[in-house]
Amino acid sequence: MDPARRLGSAQIGVLVPLAVATVLLGGIYALISVGLTLIFGIMRVVNFAHGEFLMLGMYLAFWAFYLYTADPYFVVFVAIPLFFVVGLVVYGLVMRGVIHASHNVQIFTTVGLSTVLQNVALVAWSGDFRFVRPWHLSTVHAGRVMRATAQDRDAATLMGIDTDRVYQLTFAIGIAAVGAAGVLVAPLYSVYPTAGLQFVLLSYVVVVLGGLGDMLGAMIGSLIVAAVEVAGSYLFGVAWKEIFYFILFILVLVFRPAGLFGQRGAETLGV
Repeated sequence: MDPARRLGSAQIGVLVPLAVATVLLGGIYALISVGLTLIFGIMRVVNFAHGEFLMLGMYLAFWAFYLYTADPYFVVFVAIPLFFVVGLVVYGLVMRGVIHASHNVQIFTTVGLSTVLQNVALVAWSGDFRFVRPWHLSTVHAGRVMRATAQDRDAATLMGIDTDRVYQLTFAIGIAAVGAAGVLVAPLYSVYPTAGLQFVLLSYVVVVLGGLGDMLGAMIGSLIVAAVEVAGSYLFGVAWKEIFYFILFILVLVFRPAGLFGQRGAETLGV
């Protein structure tokens, strides 16, 4: 075979797996980040406990596999309605009381919720690393009611929209999305009580990169971050992957604080 053709075949053999890995990883990151940006975009609340709900999804996948040998890609269909209900309950017990409070109160509340969930998992299941190894290794349209509530809560209320109901559904959908993502990442990563921290930091990078509150931006940002991570891991090693997308994150904050697709001023909470 001609050396040039052999070299071209080798490059294609490398690029195709990298492209597939980027799309798959980007899809999972999008599922995490869309839930986060949906909650922020409608409720104007940065949910610092978002990663802990992903951690619970990972544990759901682990125990379903350990006890019943259930495949995670089947469990995800159970996780979506289950975490939707969890989101409704958490909103009613925790978030409803602080939705109209100051941002400092909201931050402390969600950080406290994060700490509680981590420690409950630690007490219930210990800090051991667990693994899911099976035999093989959704776009939500917010609707006019959700968009109206996000744009002007008071005006939406005057128009007869039950904004509390909108917030409740928004939070539940966001938690359902991240719970499903937790199930999907369980076969790829270790499961332990603080597993959500690495993903919630990454989801903040994605959300800020794409533009706070912008659903399309979150999905495109997920693919960008996944591409940077996959390419960085392949070229420089796994230890460097986070450095590259955090450099990208800093550059976006410096030159376009609203994100690549966000409107200027959207980076300010409450706007």
